[in-house]
Amino acid sequence: MKALLDFVPILLFFGAYKFYDIYVATAVLMAATVVQTAIVYAIDRKVTMMQKITLALILVFGALTLWLQDERFIKWKPTVLYFAIAIALGVAVWTFKKSFLKLMLGAQLELPDRVWMRLNVAWIVYCVFMAIINGYVAAFFSTEAWVNFKLWGYIFPILFLAGQGFYIAPHLKADQSKAEP
Repeated sequence: MKALLDFVPILLFFGAYKFYDIYVATAVLMAATVVQTAIVYAIDRKVTMMQKITLALILVFGALTLWLQDERFIKWKPTVLYFAIAIALGVAVWTFKKSFLKLMLGAQLELPDRVWMRLNVAWIVYCVFMAIINGYVAAFFSTEAWVNFKLWGYIFPILFLAGQGFYIAPHLKADQSKAEP
């Protein structure tokens, strides 16, 4: 349910863009993300740091887009978000020798430390890739093409998450078999 909830703001953004324009779509995205965050909070009684950061960036870049009537702000928001995530994960791994992913998900997944570190590095590479590709589309293509990329570009995170699932599956099975008598 929560995974589907993540797609609602982008679908509403896409629909508003198709029927109106980028400015209406931006306002819809801002409102939908606020509602989405409230629903997540109502369900879990907490909001993850990633959700807070995403909400803040959408509200800031959305407000700048609307206030200045300049679509570049909303188009560059994903690039800023992905680079910020990559930097935060990189600092955690290479400066503090910690896996931020393990800190966030370690209570839910029991994996060897080397697997957590590899996942962390994979996320860094993925976020840099997504930042670059979004920046490229935002800079060199029309707003129409960028909006379509935002919708159909969801194949990248789906493929990335599926790949992660295949990577960690053998490690989960090994851990589960140890836990059982």
